[in-house]
Amino acid sequence: MRCRFLPVVMLATAVFLSACQPAPDFHTDTDGSHSWQQLEGGYVVVNYFAEWCAPCLRELPELNEFHELYGDQVTLLGVSFDGLNNDELAALRAEYDIQFPLIQNEPLPNLPFAQPNALPATFIVTPSGEIKGPLLGEQTLASLAKATGLKLKEAH
Repeated sequence: MRCRFLPVVMLATAVFLSACQPAPDFHTDTDGSHSWQQLEGGYVVVNYFAEWCAPCLRELPELNEFHELYGDQVTLLGVSFDGLNNDELAALRAEYDIQFPLIQNEPLPNLPFAQPNALPATFIVTPSGEIKGPLLGEQTLASLAKATGLKLKEAH
């Protein structure tokens, strides 16, 4: 008779354990949910951009190249300065061929720094969790490699 309660106990345990896990800090449009704790131990580059910001659009090819060359060593994330909804963000990705993950605004992300006052702005989160920046102005492959301590690779 005791065995018929086992599925109920297992379900209750699973619900309890899942409720104890911390909520994710943010979601990306390509990789799902993330917490800053998961990203500790590696560099994270967070770039704020806006469609109306000409320098932001000019640096997109450099950011795409950085993601292609160093994506296995550094996490590059984009953030819409304008707080676009997820559908608008997807349209922007397609229109400008953005090849790195974008942090979604639905649900609202929990970022370890305030939104910058100028664009383009890039934050560097070190492996130990230290925040550097914002680096203001257009970033290049060389400036991002230097900021993350990587040796510059040949561009494709």
